[in-house]
Amino acid sequence: MRELKILAVIVVLTLITYWGVEPFAHSQMHPHHEPATFKYDDLPALTKKGDPKNGAKLFMNAGCVGCHSIKSQGVPAPMDAVSASASYGVNPPDLSMAGALYDERFLASYIKNPAHAMKLEHKFNQNRPFPMPNFYGLGGDIDQEVADIVAYLKSIAPKEVKPKEAFENACGRCHNMRYDKWTVIGEKPKFKNDIEEKEFELKFAKYEANLKKYLGRIPPDLSMFIRSRGEEYIRDFVEDPQKILHGTAMPRVGLTKEATYKVIEHIEKVGDRKKDKRNSLGVWVILYFAIFALIAYAWKQKIWRDIH
Repeated sequence: MRELKILAVIVVLTLITYWGVEPFAHSQMHPHHEPATFKYDDLPALTKKGDPKNGAKLFMNAGCVGCHSIKSQGVPAPMDAVSASASYGVNPPDLSMAGALYDERFLASYIKNPAHAMKLEHKFNQNRPFPMPNFYGLGGDIDQEVADIVAYLKSIAPKEVKPKEAFENACGRCHNMRYDKWTVIGEKPKFKNDIEEKEFELKFAKYEANLKKYLGRIPPDLSMFIRSRGEEYIRDFVEDPQKILHGTAMPRVGLTKEATYKVIEHIEKVGDRKKDKRNSLGVWVILYFAIFALIAYAWKQKIWRDIH
């Protein structure tokens, strides 16, 4: 009976200690927020059916190719990444995969008013305009024109996007991932000599300097983010950074649920390569504790038999 009382006291103290660390401490460090829904309900839905052919013409006439490349359609970037970052703060994304990665409601709102769609109006306003101008139409029904452009982007998008491609397009222009040899100006190549390496480092330094000026700080390397933050945090932060870190300069990216999980899959592959091996080891650890408990109990019975 005395042993059961001691066990009860230990259990109670352990539970109190656990509650003090988790979930109480967690709730103080990470206040509750609604999980990601990927519905983008705060943005208006598309009310028009888009025409991809007309969207292609509108895309060209609207001057989008002055900043964006569409490599899948043979449209090159108008300038290199460093020059683009000097002009806009960050290198504008290639739009070959935009229709597959980004929610169509977000895309439509982004075309009309980028700062609003990305929830960056606290950072960009009349005194500091967003680098990408709002689209006010080309003389026709603006809602129809936007729907046509979105339809065009969706029509040229690939049916399947690899996790690495999703990460590079959605995150790779602001975030490095050194464990995957990825930098904000592209994958780090193998250098033939010191001159090539120094030239690359100079471009990288210039780009990061422009990025810091644009965002206020250099965004973190994401190599180990899956370990330090976890899947749920990354998922919710990507869907709406403002609800987790109010006032952050990171934009709402506008990814679909599927694209977000592809990004997470790549981050996990880079930062937690031994996850499956670690999970499989857990069964053996539990089995070890179970066997150890039985042995410890048998030993206790033998040694303490005469004491009781």
